[in-house]
Amino acid sequence: MLVVFFLSFFSAAALTLLLVRSSHLHGGLSKDFDLAGPQKFHSRPVPRVGGVGIFAAFAAGVLTLAWRQVASVEWVLTLLLCCAPAFVAGLVEDLTKQVSALRRLGFTALSALLGAWLLDASIARTEIPGLDWIAAMPVGAAALAVFAVAGVANSVNIIDGMNGLASMCVAIMLAGLAYVALQVGDTLIASLAITVIGATLGFFLWNYPNGLIFLGDGGAYFLGFVLAELAILLLARNDTVSPMFPLLLCAYPVWETVFSMYRRKLLRGRPVGMPDGIHLHSLIYRRLMRWAIGSRDAAILTRRNALTAPYLWVLCSLSVIPATIWWDDTQALQMVLAAFVVGYVLLYWRIVKFRTPKWLVLRVPQGMAPPPVAAAGASVSRGGDNPPHD
Repeated sequence: MLVVFFLSFFSAAALTLLLVRSSHLHGGLSKDFDLAGPQKFHSRPVPRVGGVGIFAAFAAGVLTLAWRQVASVEWVLTLLLCCAPAFVAGLVEDLTKQVSALRRLGFTALSALLGAWLLDASIARTEIPGLDWIAAMPVGAAALAVFAVAGVANSVNIIDGMNGLASMCVAIMLAGLAYVALQVGDTLIASLAITVIGATLGFFLWNYPNGLIFLGDGGAYFLGFVLAELAILLLARNDTVSPMFPLLLCAYPVWETVFSMYRRKLLRGRPVGMPDGIHLHSLIYRRLMRWAIGSRDAAILTRRNALTAPYLWVLCSLSVIPATIWWDDTQALQMVLAAFVVGYVLLYWRIVKFRTPKWLVLRVPQGMAPPPVAAAGASVSRGGDNPPHD
């Protein structure tokens, strides 16, 4: 496992650096030049093809696993094949800006369908009233898997809004998945999860804190797909793992997506797919990072951006840690999931109402002069993983 981790890590780090250093050659296609919009926080065009390095490094790790574990060669190569539609659709959007969110979801669903067909990555049990009778049928189990995988992939893309936010959250969730896989003796799933972690951290080196490259839709959809697919495979291959484990593991991005749909449609009367600038990470950036408000200095704004993501890493960990503790206890997982949802809503409500607990707010350090006031309409430097497309 250490071999594939370091191989994928150094491969991703080297390839991502190459993409950054060669951006003058491919920037016409790969850079995000749209600096306006409710979810745009960067002030300069940045390449958004970080997913290329991650996917290539994952492929290198998979080929190494296939070479070292001959008995699993067909299985791991099939998994790599299943990842391709989700990644390619996102990458084409990164380069052309012409692939709609619906089409990207469609190709991600195709990846999930291939996984259900070729790898038996279906959800045959849920322990959720009303769904188990659907899961009991092969077609129903496959349909649930397609829905879950597409949903998680889209949710990772939605939280992809600040330096290192989505990539580190995925690494945290995969670490929890790898731990449980080792607990049940499924070393293959653990090895694959560790391979993705290595590739993700290799990209993270150049994305955080300075945002030299973005994850892109290719990277976001790929990471979301492989996270969900490995979680479903772990569940399908190990009866002792509770079906609530994958749901709690991915609670932060999944609930962010569900809550965003509720907020837009029911509270604001807008289409659920219309982007807005009031995701939780956007609110934390604007209302908790008080020390840099009004500054036009790029270095200060980059630091402000980088200080936002750790808030969400902690939030993500608050579901991942209990998921890894009670991975085989459905009732405990359900209670923690309910507590997480309530806690998220209360935190969001307090930030929106300007009632954020003072200890969460980062203000100007004592003795430091307040930053200069920006002129109206000044752009804000974001440098995050990827300009999200909801």
